[in-house]
Amino acid sequence: MGIFDKFKSNRAAQDKAKKVSDAAEKKVNERTGGTYEQHVDTGQRHVEDRLGMDRDRGQDRPGQP
Repeated sequence: MGIFDKFKSNRAAQDKAKKVSDAAEKKVNERTGGTYEQHVDTGQRHVEDRLGMDRDRGQDRPGQP
């Protein structure tokens, strides 16, 4: 079992990672004046998907179950 497998099965670690991810997104958007907000959001979603985090499944993504 690799480190990412352990992360995917640890709900507390995922919750903490989501909070950190949200804080980083907010800070970047503040520093750039929201200019790259869409790009930052897309990047955040890609990272979370790669880590197996189930954030916002189907809410903002039409066609996603």
